[in-house]
Amino acid sequence: MNIKRLVKKDVSVLRAYNAKEIPCRVKLDANESPYGFRTALKAAGKINTNRYPDPEAKALKGLIAKGLGIKQDNILQGNGSDELIYYLVAAFGGPVLYPVPTFSMYGIISQALGEKRIAIFLDKEFDLDTDRILSAIKKDRPKLIFLSSPNNPTGNCFSSDRILKIIEASKGIVIVDEAYQPFASEKGFLPLMKDYKNLVIMRTLSKIGLAALRLGFLIAEAEIIEEVNKVRLPFNVNSLSQAVALEALKNRKQFNSCVKVIVSERRRLFNEMEKISGVKPFPSEANFILFKVKDPDKVYNALLKKGILIRNIKDAVNGCLRVTVGTPEENTAFLKALKTVSG
Repeated sequence: MNIKRLVKKDVSVLRAYNAKEIPCRVKLDANESPYGFRTALKAAGKINTNRYPDPEAKALKGLIAKGLGIKQDNILQGNGSDELIYYLVAAFGGPVLYPVPTFSMYGIISQALGEKRIAIFLDKEFDLDTDRILSAIKKDRPKLIFLSSPNNPTGNCFSSDRILKIIEASKGIVIVDEAYQPFASEKGFLPLMKDYKNLVIMRTLSKIGLAALRLGFLIAEAEIIEEVNKVRLPFNVNSLSQAVALEALKNRKQFNSCVKVIVSERRRLFNEMEKISGVKPFPSEANFILFKVKDPDKVYNALLKKGILIRNIKDAVNGCLRVTVGTPEENTAFLKALKTVSG
């Protein structure tokens, strides 16, 4: 039997997402928080492992809703943002529009589900090319538009006025992915939900110290949540993740403290990287910094030999690497090594 003949054409040309695990003393490649919440693990001991989880994650959604000042009916839980992107595309279909470079799963999931993809390059400032996007909206009428702000891998927030133009012009749903919003100077688009019925906000707990739990959530009009919920797999968020997240989220002071340290270290990293010959860092509103070097492969491999793992994204952004903001000690080790290999 030729298995490949049975595979959908759109899937046959895909490459599996390769999240490499490379052992390193300093791991700064995956935009994870350097700070976790071990004390929250005590909640796992209270779980009855023979029972299915709460299918609606009521307690967790209740706490999140209270913190954001919204109703539980406006929230849908998922196994990280990836699953929620999948549900959105499964529920509404395409065409699906997104800028590039950006989070790769928008395109990968759309292709896997056989939907038309419209990828539009950012401008020279890594901002949205509104003229091209508005033209595509008029021509192709995308049902879904994904905008990651702050954007991965560029690190910047898109101009608010440009996002608003896109929301107002779209007859479909515009998803503003705010995975990195806790690190941004801007408040995000949540306050505008009441004004734009086609606006969906996507958030995650992965970037603020709970990546191991795989927890994300959508915030939208109840009508949108109701439709997406139709394709949500039952019991999609397990009991352990729900319990540990619930315990961790009760300690908002610790979350805020960790975010402040990361933002402060991001500032220090950027200032020091600007001083290094052959290195051009780009301003960031996220928990990572994009930077350009003459030979990204050479710098990446040289850092790896010194036990420092970052992300080589030269294929997404020409000549660029991306470093996650780590602990002060990890950042110092990275800076010390970068000074010796960047020339």
